Amino acid sequence: MSTPIDGLSDANQAEAERDRLHAEEMKRRQAERRAERATKKERGGLLMILTGPGKGKSSSAFGMVARALGWDMRIGIVQFIKGKWQTGEKHFFRRFPDLVTFEVMGEGFTWDVQDRQRDIAAAQKAWQRSCELINDPDYDFILLDELNIAIRNDYVSIADVVAFLKDRPRDKHICITGRDARPELIEIADLVTEMTLIKHPYEAGFKAQRGVEF
Repeated sequence: MSTPIDGLSDANQAEAERDRLHAEEMKRRQAERRAERATKKERGGLLMILTGPGKGKSSSAFGMVARALGWDMRIGIVQFIKGKWQTGEKHFFRRFPDLVTFEVMGEGFTWDVQDRQRDIAAAQKAWQRSCELINDPDYDFILLDELNIAIRNDYVSIADVVAFLKDRPRDKHICITGRDARPELIEIADLVTEMTLIKHPYEAGFKAQRGVEF
């Protein structure tokens, strides 16, 4: 039990007591966190899925790519749906040709292409390249941007993707983005985050903004 501190007003006494209780609580939490961390022994590559209707899936994935690049990790990026238009991430990550392989293999939005067989052929080629990068021991982190969309549209077989990823090399990280991730993929993933749409400027009439959307 604490005792009053001479020379302090009642308000200051109360604040000092809050500080003391806070320090005690933080010490308790620190001990709990250290004990919890001591139980975590696993290391190795993670299979991560960023999905959901909200904005930020690819943006979050590219944030992880930047973080991995900060550790001089070798990065492979395959974009399944996005077309040949210029984006900020493409401009940025292509400044690191020795560490980043950035391959845009999609034909663009399906309503622009208007040719399902072209979309299927492009997605199949992108998946083949993805498998090559995942199996390449020189790469540490692989981003498969919008693969979930290619799977949803039956451009790439979910059975083939799951079978390959179950047997993947366990020494590298793989991140898959796109809304409508299939349950079969979610089941084998180590991390799954769903982006929730609350508000979007497009609904208020804003065009896509450079540096935000692309």
